[in-house]
Amino acid sequence: MRKAFCTYCTTFAEMKQRNHAFDLLCGLCIVRMVMLHVMAMCGFRSVFWFGKLMAWTFFFLSFFFFKAGYFNKTVSGDSLFFCKDKAKRLLVPYLAWGLIGNAIYFGFLYGWPKLFASTLRRIHWSHLWEMSHFYGNPPTWFLFSFFMMYVLVHFWRRFVHRELYLWVLLPAVSYWLWTQRNPLWMSLNNVAMGIFFFELGHWWHGVERRLSRGWFLALSVLLVAVFIYGNHHWHGEYDMSLNKWVQRPWGEVVNSVCAICGLSGVLLSLPLRRIPLLGFIGEHSMVFFVMHYPLIYLYRMALQVNHINIRHQWMHVYILLGIIFVVCGATVRYIERVPWLSGRYKKDEGLGNKD
Repeated sequence: MRKAFCTYCTTFAEMKQRNHAFDLLCGLCIVRMVMLHVMAMCGFRSVFWFGKLMAWTFFFLSFFFFKAGYFNKTVSGDSLFFCKDKAKRLLVPYLAWGLIGNAIYFGFLYGWPKLFASTLRRIHWSHLWEMSHFYGNPPTWFLFSFFMMYVLVHFWRRFVHRELYLWVLLPAVSYWLWTQRNPLWMSLNNVAMGIFFFELGHWWHGVERRLSRGWFLALSVLLVAVFIYGNHHWHGEYDMSLNKWVQRPWGEVVNSVCAICGLSGVLLSLPLRRIPLLGFIGEHSMVFFVMHYPLIYLYRMALQVNHINIRHQWMHVYILLGIIFVVCGATVRYIERVPWLSGRYKKDEGLGNKD
């Protein structure tokens, strides 16, 4: 009885300390990502209003690296234990959901070889080592890059002190790799930008601690204003999945920094309450992230088998969005109970630090 009461108190305290600002931003990131993939699969990626929406929210994926740095307390400790811990939490779900995506994708391809003959001819096995995403679940690249970011930051801190701020030069490294046609295998060309946003998050947390709430809010509002002006007058975009730089690279860096720091700062400065749906998606973002693309392929390929084309059909956009959010939301509690699917290993099961 006493143990149950202590567990309840601990859970209640964690709920009170929950950062609703970051849950809201995570929820928006997931909604944007799902919309992007559904619209692209249905052939509506080039719709004008959608293109504008993406142009004003291109920085959202970088926010996850920023968030990790904001909440990070340490990446020190025994290197072997640290790497094992991050591998369990990131690489194990990466492989599990990659193989689930493979099973769906190749199950249809080899189950109906005549129907998917053109797709089969485009399969290149070099894809396995050139890219870090799986056929059937491409977004899994993120988990591999996230793991490599943590590992490299762990060793980076042993040689480079935080106060040297050498991480501000990392976008130049990423851009140089882009000009060299991204020569690194396993999509590691984007890890430099991952480290940049991770360190930016840690730095921004330090700024928040040093400033009063009023000054922090004023600075955040100023950054949002700079982003709005800058994204209009010196627009630049960065596609982290491909380490792809579009238009002005310096504009992308400035606009991303201003948008991520500014928006998070404004929300952190306000007495923000939990927004039910977006808050829920943000709290369980991992499940929505790893599960949405296999559902998209399952839907599209099942309809192809029945000779139904989903391209340029708005009805299928709405159906797919409904399926993804309902199925992912309904299965959250079950998937999060399975550590190798969710990466949610208990602290006493993990090796090393859990940040």
